[in-house]
Amino acid sequence: MRLFFTFILILLGTNGIHAQLGGESTYQFLNLMSSPRQAALGGKVLTNVDYDVTQALYNPATINLDMDNQLSFNYSNYLGDIRYGTAAYAYTVDRRTQTFHFGMTYINYGSFDGYDENGSGTGSFTGNEAALSAGYATQIGYSDFYIGANLKFITSKLEQYSSFGLAADFGFIYIDQYLDFNAALVIRNFGTQLSTYAGMKESLPFEIDLGLSQTLENVPIRWHLTFENLQKWPIGTPNPSRTTTDLDGNQTEEKVTFVNNLLRHSIIGVELFPDKGFNLRFGYSFRRSEELKILEQRDFSGLSFGIGLKFNKMRLSYTHARYSSAANTSFMGIQINLN
Repeated sequence: MRLFFTFILILLGTNGIHAQLGGESTYQFLNLMSSPRQAALGGKVLTNVDYDVTQALYNPATINLDMDNQLSFNYSNYLGDIRYGTAAYAYTVDRRTQTFHFGMTYINYGSFDGYDENGSGTGSFTGNEAALSAGYATQIGYSDFYIGANLKFITSKLEQYSSFGLAADFGFIYIDQYLDFNAALVIRNFGTQLSTYAGMKESLPFEIDLGLSQTLENVPIRWHLTFENLQKWPIGTPNPSRTTTDLDGNQTEEKVTFVNNLLRHSIIGVELFPDKGFNLRFGYSFRRSEELKILEQRDFSGLSFGIGLKFNKMRLSYTHARYSSAANTSFMGIQINLN
């Protein structure tokens, strides 16, 4: 395993650290939600260390023995008829080498009508992207700290243009079994394009996230708190549509305060009955709410909720996420215990 982590470190050295956010880099699908459970808890959860094999797609440090021989498929009819899904599987070779994790993330953007510079039709075209990953985690000595890494091979095809990339995720997690408290730090999408779409090299959607979670004593509730995109401050920019004009024609640009920027980095989630055969999940993304809400209208942007059901060796999950008054999405998933 030293060879695996050494290769990851070499890969990290090929790409500098840049503050990235939506629209500023390629392969944006890499930071989408990986499962209905994650989506229900606000969109980004880093600290679940249990049977949930899909969790390792986002934080490889959570790879553990309970994931052995678990197979998961997740699907979402995303915004604008975009089809998006993930798959994950983990296998324990033995307790000395622990568990290896394999995953796939896939997105299909649908069909588009093409036109040339004169407005003449050129036929329809499609776009899709995918990432295949392999991950491993290990305990740091005999401590409560664990470290993991994912290596991802990325392919993208948009109309006649294609691109390939290589990226890595690093995850760290602290597990306090006495307090049932976890804290995690994830560094995602270090890497580079191996081939470009049209000769111009683009950066990957680098991201740093911090997560905390704990199960309350004597109460069947686990809370989650995630701080996303820590690599960039400020994260909020004034929205031109919210510029106000007084009676004299003077315009005042929207002011994004320190507190507002802090909240945009924050995601909260709550899971009821997390260890039972039936559980409820609720989440709220402050950034999604702030960026997509319509002023003077109650549209509940940023909210998400879901359920989880267990039947023998099968787990089913469903999540509904609210984006705006005109856009919502559903996420469905199934996990099968092959043991």
